[in-house]
This record gives sequence, C-alpha cells and structure tokens, in this order.
Amino acid sequence: MSSAADVQNPHSLSQMQPASSAARRALRWLRANLFSSISSCLITLLLIALLAKMLAGLAQWGLRDAVFTVPGNDTSACRAVRGVGACWAVIPEKYRFILFGTYPFDQQWRPAVATLIFIALFFLSTRRSLWGRKLVYLWAIALVLIAVLMWGGVFGMPFVVQDRWGGLPVTLILATFGLAFGFPLGILVALGRRSKLPAIRSLCVLYVELIRGVPLISLLFMASVMFPLFMPDGVNIDKLLRAQIAIVLYAGAYLAEVIRGGLQAVPRGQHEAADALGLSYWRKQRLIILPQAIRHVIPPLVNTFIAFFKDTSLVLIIGIFDLLTTAKTAIIDPAWQSFSVEVYAFVAVIYFAFCFAMSRYSRRLEAEGNPKA
Repeated sequence: MSSAADVQNPHSLSQMQPASSAARRALRWLRANLFSSISSCLITLLLIALLAKMLAGLAQWGLRDAVFTVPGNDTSACRAVRGVGACWAVIPEKYRFILFGTYPFDQQWRPAVATLIFIALFFLSTRRSLWGRKLVYLWAIALVLIAVLMWGGVFGMPFVVQDRWGGLPVTLILATFGLAFGFPLGILVALGRRSKLPAIRSLCVLYVELIRGVPLISLLFMASVMFPLFMPDGVNIDKLLRAQIAIVLYAGAYLAEVIRGGLQAVPRGQHEAADALGLSYWRKQRLIILPQAIRHVIPPLVNTFIAFFKDTSLVLIIGIFDLLTTAKTAIIDPAWQSFSVEVYAFVAVIYFAFCFAMSRYSRRLEAEGNPKA
C-alpha cells in the first residue's frame, strides 16, 4: 500500500525505481561474476582481504607516517621515518628540476606555459566541432608559440639552447611529434604494403621489417652517432631532432602494421562500391576505407600510442633529459638519495594521468563508432 506522501508526490516513486533497478543489476553482476559458487566466494573474500591489507599498509606508509615538509634541506625527519613512512618533502624540494630539468630557473615559467599549451591542445583536439581546418590552424599557432617559449630570443626572452631543455616538456615534444608524424607515415606505409606495384610494396615491406626488427635503442644510437656522418660538412642537426626522427620512423613502422590490420578488416564490398561511384584511389581511401579501417583498430592504436609515450624515456641513452631522466638525476643529491621511491611515484602519477586520458578517450571514440556497444 502506498503512503499518503507517495500519493501526493507521484514523482517520488518514479525516482526510486531507477535506483532500485540499478541496485538489482549490481547485485546480479556481483552474484554472476564474484559469488557464483562457493569457491568463487572464497577467492573473492580472500582477494578483498588482501586488497584491504595492502591499502591499509599503503595509507599508513603514504599518509599517516609520512613526512610532507622539512625545514630547508634538513632531511633528519625523513630519515627518522625511513622504512616506515614516506618522505614526500622531496617533491616540493625537487619538483622544478624533475619537471623542467636544467632549464634556467628564473625562466621556468616558459616551459610551464608550453606544457599547459600542449595539454590544452590535446583537449581541444578531442572536440569534434574543431575537426577540420580550424584544428590544423590551431595546431600550427600552438606549436609556434611553444617553439617561441622554449627557444626564446624574442620579446625580451633570453635564448635557451636545446641542451638545457628537459623534463616534461621534452617528453611531450618527443611523444607529440613522434605520433603526429608517425601516424600519417604509418598510413602511407600500410597502403603501400597493399599496393599492386611490386616496387612500392617491396620498399614498404623492407622498411617495416627493418625497423621492427631492431630495438628503439639501436635506432636512437644510429640517429645520434651515424646520422651526422651522412650530413654535409658544417651541417649539424641537434640531438633532440635526431632522436625525434628515430622515434617517428619507429612509430611509423609499428602503426603501419596496426593500420594494415584495419584495412584488411574492411569488407571487399566497400572497395567495389567506391569504385562503382567512380571515386579516385585517394578519395576512396580518405572518405570510405580509412575511416572504417581506423575505427576497427582504435584499441590497438591507443595501446601503441601509450607504449610510445612511455618509450620516450629511452632517449636517456643519448643524453636527452626527459621526465624520467630528470627524476633520476634529481635524487643524485646525497641529502635526498634515499628517497627515490617517492620521486618515482610522483613521475608515475604524471605518466598515468596522460596514459589514462588516452585510454578513456579511445573508449569514447569506440563507443561513438559502435552505438550498440
């Protein structure tokens, strides 16, 4: 029997129904996936107990017994809790070096603004309303601003050589340009591997197998050591650019294979329909084939993007100070040498934030491309 309040307010019953329906769905999911049998119940309860114990220990180490600030460079308070609590005081002490490396201290606002421009650019690139020429112009303007900020030499900003760049901006530069140029290169190579012309197909196969057959470290060494030998006398390419070229070539080879898988998944009838409409080869690929192929391979594409974003840390071997390298260098200071875990945790949070954002956006794209999902 419904109460007088329910009669007077019929919307209250309708508001309760969705909540109870969601609760029933949650209970059915728990029963089907976690408590479907006696063994499943025991395993679930055991895992919950282990997870609770781990979280309790982590909270004790990272919060309750942790040290967050120290006076000056005095680490005695941190050493007193070593092995029991974390020393987060190393982060406010070293974060500027971790994020920006050896960039001049009084000019570090410039790489900070450049990093914010990168993040804003990534966010705006996810807006469908901007896709098209507007986005191309936006990227061009943003990259010019980033170059002006990082190099300087104009508007009263002192010039800063690339050897002084480091930290998060370098990681974003290598990852952004590596994927921005590697992706169209991968598309061209994937189309070349499916070409009917033997010469083009053979060259693309040779490129993919050669690049994928060696580790990225060897390519970085070649770009750093061997590439300058092929340049004319007096021409010297900066090591950051050489590393960027190696990353673009490496990314292009791997992305080509992912995209080729997507091209093979497009039904033959789509090609025949495009030919029947009288479309040229490039219009057919741009308007019909490639959009479907890329939609098919969104998950592996994003996995590849995430892997390359993290692989930028390998530029350490040729003397480029990316985010992970500056973190390692920051704890060379004897006063903070014992607190590397906290520094690596800080860097891990930054990497996780970017990789998680890419993963979530890929899931949204996949859901938009498949409404039934």
